[in-house]
Order: sequence, then structure tokens, then C-alpha cells
Amino acid sequence: MTYPTQPTASHFINGRYVEDDGGAPIDVIYPATGAVIGRVHSATPAIIDQALNAARDAQGTWAALSGTERGRILRRAADIMRERNHDLSVLETYDTGKPYQETSVADATSGADALEYFGGMAATLTGEHIQLGEDWVYTRREPLGVCVGIGAWNYPTQIASWKGAPALACGNTMVFKPSETTPLCALKVAEILYEAGVPAGVYNVIQGLGDVGAALVSDARVDKVSLTGSVPTGRKVYAAAAAGIKHVTMELGGKSPLIVFDDADVENAVSGAILGNFYSSGQVCSNGTRVFVQKGIKDAFLDRLAQRLADAVIGDPQDPATSFGPMVSERQLGIVEGYIAKGQSEGARLVYGGKRLEREGFFIEPTVFADVTDDMSIAREEIFGPVMAVLDFEDEAEVLARANDTEFGLAAGVFTRDLTRAHRVAAGFQAGTCFINSYNDAPVEAPFGGSKLSGVGRENSKAAIEHYSQLKSVYVRMGDLEAPF
Repeated sequence: MTYPTQPTASHFINGRYVEDDGGAPIDVIYPATGAVIGRVHSATPAIIDQALNAARDAQGTWAALSGTERGRILRRAADIMRERNHDLSVLETYDTGKPYQETSVADATSGADALEYFGGMAATLTGEHIQLGEDWVYTRREPLGVCVGIGAWNYPTQIASWKGAPALACGNTMVFKPSETTPLCALKVAEILYEAGVPAGVYNVIQGLGDVGAALVSDARVDKVSLTGSVPTGRKVYAAAAAGIKHVTMELGGKSPLIVFDDADVENAVSGAILGNFYSSGQVCSNGTRVFVQKGIKDAFLDRLAQRLADAVIGDPQDPATSFGPMVSERQLGIVEGYIAKGQSEGARLVYGGKRLEREGFFIEPTVFADVTDDMSIAREEIFGPVMAVLDFEDEAEVLARANDTEFGLAAGVFTRDLTRAHRVAAGFQAGTCFINSYNDAPVEAPFGGSKLSGVGRENSKAAIEHYSQLKSVYVRMGDLEAPF
């Protein structure tokens, strides 16, 4: 199958597409049909060496440019990405199965936002002057060196840009490994950056499974690792990076709470629950999959939710009318089906969906369980699919304690008309990214990341600069220096 913006080889290294069919083949499967639409090859040791050497060799020259010059190139890349939004969105849909209705407004556009934001910030990355009597200290903000980015399969264009933009703005270079499930989109990010004027070797993409990621993380040429993925993967990557005392950013999983008080606007609360459970077919790390609904509003909430879910258009994800697409893979579909079976066997009440659709591809209905208790598997474990667990609660103190009773801490949300309570609850959440009367907004201007097992560090906003640069202090003595002998 040929489709728009199809990459021409498996890897993008040193400003050009590179192939090495000695690496293990990785089929590219279109989730809407299950058909193989392409094939890439996993990076061989020679490809890994080539990419890391290119990044290392290019780093000094790239860092020597002024922030204004680097920023101008990143902003040019943002413009190109926006100009090609349609083709990039079509490719994202082939890569992930997400509906074009979604990818056209949430993926390449988000990547362009990151390139523009950090491109605009690059010239502002300065140090400070600290006066100490007649002596003084000045600081320099310097790049870390070679950064490795490891992406997840749910937002391949966005993640490649979210990691690449701040890294490059600070003067680093990058080797990015996308998920083997969605290998295509990051190649186009690399191609666009090079076209915009990023020198060869500054942003490279290589394919592979966990072994390639492990080789990158443990390599002595690498100074920083940024991972988006699961907690088990995060543990392995964190341990490997720690052995080399490398800088690390981890954006991991979640089992986030969404609290709906009985004074909430029902329509808005249902919208928040839909965005926090069924956007991207539920394959979003920050999703609010534990929906706590105060008893006084429970029936109205569930009734309106069922009505709204009946309006979901499930079909060809390339059709702009489609609003709900397939799971990313057969494996992920099987995981979701297993959790639906667990929910039923553990006593939750299935109130909507729950079945695989009888059509080609990896489609399953949006699914809602009610009367869920805190100890059920569907309330404790990250499913990463379109399964909402609705739990009852009586009062604020009770629900906040239950909301925080999880090993995760990525996101949390609250719906209420009482803004005093809203801010009080937001302050009480043990989570890094919180929402009031909204859910899953991710503007590049705001920090994104988690606490507890959900991660280390932050992506986006000014906070990301701290994770892709380091401060050097220089003490300047203006007079004579005394010594004891």
C-alpha cells in the first residue's frame, strides 16, 4: 500500500534515510484493517553506532549557534509541519489507527506547537550575574550533549516533537527511537527538521524493539535519556541510565481519578469523562479512568453518558466523520478484552459496550462499568483502552483519600461549580497534572508529568529546559588571592 508522506527507509541518520535490511523486520500494521502496510528493519549495531556517532559529531557545531539561530530553524520546522498537517495526520492515522478527526487537530499540530514554543524560547536561555562584594559569579546554561528519546505508540508525532524541541533548543542533539508498533511518524519529524535547516546528525531516528532501546540507554556516548512508556519499561531504563549517571526524564503510566461532585454541570462532566476515557480509543497515559461520581448525580451522569456514547461514530478512521477508532494492535485489544472479563467476574456492572466489533481491524466498543469498588482490577491497574470505571462516593474527604490511594500520580480532575472546593481538591491531589472542569488539555505552555510511579521530570513549558540543560557557575575574583601558606 502506498500512502501520503510514506518514509523511504527504516532510519533517518545524519540528514538522510538509511536502510540496513540485516536488522530484524518489523511489520507496520494498519489497526483499522489488520493489514501489513509497510515494513521497517530494527537497527543493527552498525546502525546504532552510525546514529550515535552522527549525533555526537554534530553536537558541538549545533550548540555553537546562537539560540536565536537555533530557534529560527525550529520555528521554520513548525511552519512546515503545519503546512503538511493533512498528510502528516493521514500518516498518523495509518500508524496508530486514531481517527483523522482527531489526528488532524491533536498530533502534528501539537508537535508544531512544541517546535514553535521552544524555538521562541531558545534565544532566552541565558545565565545570571551574582555580585559578591567586588567579586562576582556568572552562570552559563549549557547543553547536556547527546540525548536519547524513546517514544510510546499512542502519540508518535507529538512525542518525537515534545522530546526533540526542547533538546534541540538547548543545543543538544538527539537519537530518537519510536515504538516498534508505530515506527513511521518520527521519520517525518526528522525529515522536516532537516529540511528546515537543522544540520545533519542533530536529530536522528532509528527503529527497534527493547534491545535497541537498551543499547542506546547504556551507551557511553549518551548523556540524557527521555522515555515515554510503561512503569515496567521505566524501571529498566531508569536503572540502566543510573549506571552511567545519566540525566533522565520519565513519563510513565497512570490510573488517574476524575471526581464529579453532585453540583457539577452534568453535560460538561460527561464531556470530561469521554475525553478522559475514550479519546484515542482510551490509549492515553493521563486518562481519568477512575470516575468517582457523587451519589446524588450518579443516575443522571450514567444516563447522559450512555446517550452520548451512542452517538460515537465507529468506522474507517480516515473518514473525517469517524470519531472512535480501533485499538493500536491485536495485542492491545486482547489486553482490553481481558480486563473487561475481569471487571465482570469481579462483580462490576457492565452498563455500556464491552464487545469486540465484528469487522476487520482491532475495534472494540467504548465500555463503561458502574458499581466499581476500589479493590477491583479495573480500578487498580492501567488498562490503556476504552474502559471507564465509575465509582460512587459520599463526601469530599472520603473521595480524595480514595483518589490518592494508588501507586500512580500522573493526572487528576475535578468537576464542580464550587470553585473553592475545586482548588482545595486540586491542591489535595497527589498527581502532577490536574484539571478543574476540564480534562486532558495539554498545551505546550504548561508542564506535563507525574509523581509517584508515574514519572520523573516534566515535559513542555519552561520546566523542560531544566531537564535538557545544565548550569555552570564561574567565580570571578577581582583582587588578590590569599592562601594559608
